[in-house]
Amino acid sequence: MTTTQETTVAGFDTLGLAKPLLDALADVGYETPSPIQAACIPVLLAGHDLLGEAQTGTGKTAAFALPLLQKIDIKRAVPQALILTPTRELAIQVAEALQKYAHHLPGFHVLPIYGGQSMVVQLRALSRGTHVIVGTPGRVMDHLERKSLVLNNLQTLVLDEADEMLRMGFIDDVKWILEHTPAERQTALFSATMPDVIRRVAHEHLREPKEIKIRSATSTVVTTSQSYCQTHSGQKLEALTRILEVEDDFDAAIVFVRTKTATVELADKLEARGYSVAALNGDLTQGLREQVIERLKAGTIDIVVATDVAARGLDVARISHVINYDVPYDTEAYVHRIGRTGRAGRTGRAILFLAPREMYMLKLIERATKQKITAITMPTPGEVANRRVAQFTQQVVDIIKSEKLDFFFDVVRRMESEQDIAAREIAAALAWLATRERPLQMPGANDHAPREAATAPAAVASAPTFAADAERKPTKPRAKPAEDYPAADAPRERATKRGDTPVKLQSFPPGTLARYRIEIGRNQGVLPKEIVGAIANEAGIAGKDIGQINLFDDYSSVELPANLPADLMDVLRRIRVRQFALKTRVMEAGEFVDTRPPRRATPAAKKPDWKKPAGAKPEWKAKRER
Repeated sequence: MTTTQETTVAGFDTLGLAKPLLDALADVGYETPSPIQAACIPVLLAGHDLLGEAQTGTGKTAAFALPLLQKIDIKRAVPQALILTPTRELAIQVAEALQKYAHHLPGFHVLPIYGGQSMVVQLRALSRGTHVIVGTPGRVMDHLERKSLVLNNLQTLVLDEADEMLRMGFIDDVKWILEHTPAERQTALFSATMPDVIRRVAHEHLREPKEIKIRSATSTVVTTSQSYCQTHSGQKLEALTRILEVEDDFDAAIVFVRTKTATVELADKLEARGYSVAALNGDLTQGLREQVIERLKAGTIDIVVATDVAARGLDVARISHVINYDVPYDTEAYVHRIGRTGRAGRTGRAILFLAPREMYMLKLIERATKQKITAITMPTPGEVANRRVAQFTQQVVDIIKSEKLDFFFDVVRRMESEQDIAAREIAAALAWLATRERPLQMPGANDHAPREAATAPAAVASAPTFAADAERKPTKPRAKPAEDYPAADAPRERATKRGDTPVKLQSFPPGTLARYRIEIGRNQGVLPKEIVGAIANEAGIAGKDIGQINLFDDYSSVELPANLPADLMDVLRRIRVRQFALKTRVMEAGEFVDTRPPRRATPAAKKPDWKKPAGAKPEWKAKRER
């Protein structure tokens, strides 16, 4: 057995790879192999079994995929290679990578098989023939037992993320699969760590393997800037939204939480503040999980709130930030999390939220990553306003440079002469109109600062500094008013838009509700609670004034107070749920048939007719215990 600490070469063309593979690598812009690739590719091309130890995000997929593809006989559409992965997401990612590297191999077929996907679809694909199978252990076992997957011609077997398969309880399934594959196969096992159980499996099922060990435990984090923010649990949401506002080079982010429930709750809160966000957890159907990942890649959402398992294997180039909203249970999980950014030479940003009682984890993480994690504090309202003013100023400067504005000059001149208004006042009014959905000034920022900042030079490399923030010290955050941090259990109607601009709660006299049509329905995956939350948060209509909601395929109906004013209807039309504008309008007679008597928007009508069972726990206590 050989152990390789670090291997570097001039390029992929020195590793013995065939021209079609080198052309594919050139197409995707790969020039120099990573240490794990430089060490493993020659060993696998030579036919040796391999035991590879390297952290996630170091390029292991290409390390085994390229040699595997070079040995494939394209003329024989039978499974010649099997790759086992712990999660469906990783199976899909590996299959996509193989397809990318085989771009210049006409007729190549790879098939990912995993639980949650239709068995009929997989059976049909297997019957048509494929060269490589990428699958999770459970579904591979199902097909082997059905005889729908025959491995008599198997040449290569790869176990990817073996330690994760052990952690998830798949190790016995892996052993069973190994026992049902040809003995003369070539086997490669990759793992971020090498527990005794994994090493025993390697000794039992690998033939004199070459051992490649990349001792770069921090390889996934050297290109990632790491910081931590000490904050109490009740302040985390506020800290998150303010940090997202002021971060440089923000493109997309994964926000990690510990539980499935927390993914949905935090995603809902961020969406209510104006962010394009989706939850990613194990309760989603496979189709929805894949849809979330594709939307993140395409840029239709910017933030994914995920659990550790759901994000395993997720590799999206535009992820610039990883936010550890909940501190991970161990340091290994932290390294895996921040490996979602700063991959393959890209730079990334990782931010960790720590409560005072969790500060002990900081030293453990620093020891694991061998890097100092710098402290940051929650940005003040003034700092957020600084950034918004700087961005707005840059937008104005760009428009002046790129657009023809002669017509608008005439409009402004006419307003000056006809209305006797100064150009400065007109500009201020236009700025207010342009930013009313996302006000430049947050509650708590210096009232005069934006006016001063607006006179700054056009260059906005750094935001102007507000006088109100001058005394702020990084090591000791200033006390904020209690109203600056809404309570976790605050009612929906007190929620705020992005930028913390409070939505004024509307008041309606008791009266008959009218039925309104909104242009989003079941086909868009909307839930009634999302409609209620959006209307309450954005339009300030309290839950007690929202009646029955009926979902149809392409639209829905919702009961709201009759005769809403025009300005409120304008807000309701522009509200977006799941990125779809509601386009709210009153339903015409005959559009909806409802034989029940009209409902009244009175507290009495909302009160359910039941009595609390004896001994029942208060709702808040039951939630806490859950």
